[in-house]
Amino acid sequence: MSEQPATLEGIDPEVRAELSGLRQSIDNIDAAVVHMLAERFKATQRVGRLKAEHRLPAADPARERDQIERLRELAAGAHLDPVFAEKFLNFIIAEVIRHHEAIAKDASGS
Repeated sequence: MSEQPATLEGIDPEVRAELSGLRQSIDNIDAAVVHMLAERFKATQRVGRLKAEHRLPAADPARERDQIERLRELAAGAHLDPVFAEKFLNFIIAEVIRHHEAIAKDASGS
């Protein structure tokens, strides 16, 4: 069993360069994901305000089911585990509902 170096020192320079390039790509993708999530939450905040104005419920189970199914299909087509995609969307949905409930509470003055 070979020991792995604790740092990148001592690693072949070509391997180190490739690893560095891949990590830079990951960092760029992470930044894009954060910005896309921010845009998504801006839109869901507008939805929350509209729902509050019209006294609609914060959650919409039918819409959520449709979105989960849609995302699972997109994930499968992108060779991403649909179970992971569903867990990720459920996390986002829970946060959106929490935001919508807070907006409704603020709108009602409670």
